[in-house]
Amino acid sequence: VQLVQSGAELRNPGASVKVSCKASGYSFTAYYIHWVRQAPGQGLEWMGRIDPEHGGTQFARKFQDRVTFTVDTSTNTAYVEVSSLRAEDTAVYYCARPGAHDVNWGQGTQVIVSS
Repeated sequence: VQLVQSGAELRNPGASVKVSCKASGYSFTAYYIHWVRQAPGQGLEWMGRIDPEHGGTQFARKFQDRVTFTVDTSTNTAYVEVSSLRAEDTAVYYCARPGAHDVNWGQGTQVIVSS
């Protein structure tokens, strides 16, 4: 199982960013993809998850207005888009796939929000 994420991003406040997570080595539609972020000096923060088979989503309350989860099943890729970026959105963003016996993680994508 591999989850490969897109590269680092630098954005101005108020802009949007879209991070990708390309999955391989398993049946993409069989497992939820979760998104987690870690701000500098902070712990892991769960953002939500998407069901790649049906497209259903669930969000942590603080993200439900500015975050969108999507998937492209033709390329086995999941996406998270964060809009109206603020400085406090600066973090490393991770995708994760909880499997039957373990959790597989992407390598992380650094997003920096700064003017």
